[in-house]
Amino acid sequence: MGGMSGDYVIRQVRVDEWPAVKELRLAALRDPVAPIAFLETYEQAEAQSDEFWKNRTARGAEGGPHRCQFVAEGPREDWAGTVTVLIEEPGTEDFTGELVEQRQAHVVAVFVREEHRGGTAAPALLRTAVGWALAHEGVSRVRLFVHEDNGRAEAFYRKAGFERTRLVGAEYEMEYHPAA
Repeated sequence: MGGMSGDYVIRQVRVDEWPAVKELRLAALRDPVAPIAFLETYEQAEAQSDEFWKNRTARGAEGGPHRCQFVAEGPREDWAGTVTVLIEEPGTEDFTGELVEQRQAHVVAVFVREEHRGGTAAPALLRTAVGWALAHEGVSRVRLFVHEDNGRAEAFYRKAGFERTRLVGAEYEMEYHPAA
């Protein structure tokens, strides 16, 4: 799954692209809102081995049934941004330690480089991620979490069809509800 949006090609990462996946993640972790947007620090990610990055990329690459990482590739094959979707199965625990009650998708690691913000990259990435999730049999719920102090991101998610469902610590859980 993927496609074109404006000047961007939205596609899944490939296994051999782990150096670019690493670079983009490190760029995301240098963003000023990274401490409230991501669960790891730049220092933690930067210290990881090449093997770690190869495995991480392979899990989100083409063909994976439970995890998918998309990138927005610009006209010069530069990566403008990324998003990852996880399929959560009933009976498993989510990252908060809560029991997952239904097969659902969890959107994580949303990042668009500053010079590409405000355009078509972020909406296209999110649209593709939601579409990929809802194409999985039994997935009827797509959610994400946004920190209560990250108003810019919350406004973006609301515009894309997500609504707050509850507060978990300092994070709003938001669920996708397509416009009627």
